[in-house]
Amino acid sequence: MSVSSHIHNDGSLARQQAVQSMLFRETAHSGTDPDELSEILSTPTSPIKVAAEGNMPIAYDCNFVSVGEEVTVADCTYEGTILIRREAPSDRMIVFLPTAGNASFEGMREQIYSVPARGTILEAGRAAGARLFGPRRHFGLFVDQAKIVSHLTHMFERTISGDVDFHPHIDLTAGPGLVLQQIVSSLHRGLSGNGLLQRSPLAASSLCDAAIYLLLETCPNRYSNELALPAPTPAPRHVKWAIDFMQEHIAEPISLNDIAMAAKVSVRTLQQGFRQFRDTTPMSYLHELRMAAVHRDLLESEANQGIADVALKWGFTHPGRFAAEYRKRFGQLPSQTLKR
Repeated sequence: MSVSSHIHNDGSLARQQAVQSMLFRETAHSGTDPDELSEILSTPTSPIKVAAEGNMPIAYDCNFVSVGEEVTVADCTYEGTILIRREAPSDRMIVFLPTAGNASFEGMREQIYSVPARGTILEAGRAAGARLFGPRRHFGLFVDQAKIVSHLTHMFERTISGDVDFHPHIDLTAGPGLVLQQIVSSLHRGLSGNGLLQRSPLAASSLCDAAIYLLLETCPNRYSNELALPAPTPAPRHVKWAIDFMQEHIAEPISLNDIAMAAKVSVRTLQQGFRQFRDTTPMSYLHELRMAAVHRDLLESEANQGIADVALKWGFTHPGRFAAEYRKRFGQLPSQTLKR
């Protein structure tokens, strides 16, 4: 079981209750004004500026459906040549699945071209601008970078940080790309217009997870080779006992000796077990449990909640160091999580 799952899951019932409370939000927009389109595509942390090339007429028809707070699916059509400039990095990975028309994106190293039959993966902060050539239609999948990191953490049962480094292109004509396009289009169709999936949050959540795992497991990325390896051997009892003890006393000032005594082994045996089966040390694992607890509290807190108070509750006494570690772990600052 991963670090995050100890914090968020007390069993399948807890997950089902969380899913049942999931909110769906649908927004539909159509028009011809570039400034209005700028507002539609912008987020509070990543404003976008839209312009029509040569001041020629444009048109757009966009439908977005948010699944909870971390995933959005979209079906968008555009007419004319539209120039898009992102004025601050996004904290979301965006996957474009085009069915008509072309587009180009300004990648970090090269121009990325988006055409029908070939999907495009843009990681958070990787594209500063785009040009859409209408008539253009694409489905879009928007996933918070923190959710991608969370899924990898569950898969590897250790802390994941940094970019995933996806290859930017996916073949949509067969294999995983075709399945991904079917999942995203089915999600949008099933959720928009009070669709049937809105009556089954568990199914909607499962489809979102399926899309993310499909991307991680089949699209070339930084972790592809490691994901292809056999799953690690289950941890022995003393490692599980140690983790249970950490979880039960997570807010208390417990020591390495305390953990070893609870696990009924020596400190050396405990350290060897964590290195072999969790690829970390016992105290680093406890640190990650507490960091996950902070993340949970910030997600559930009111906007006026003091970040320093939440951090101190879980043993983080140095604000600057805590903020840096939090950003490395979750891909955003604590203040950004609190504003969600």
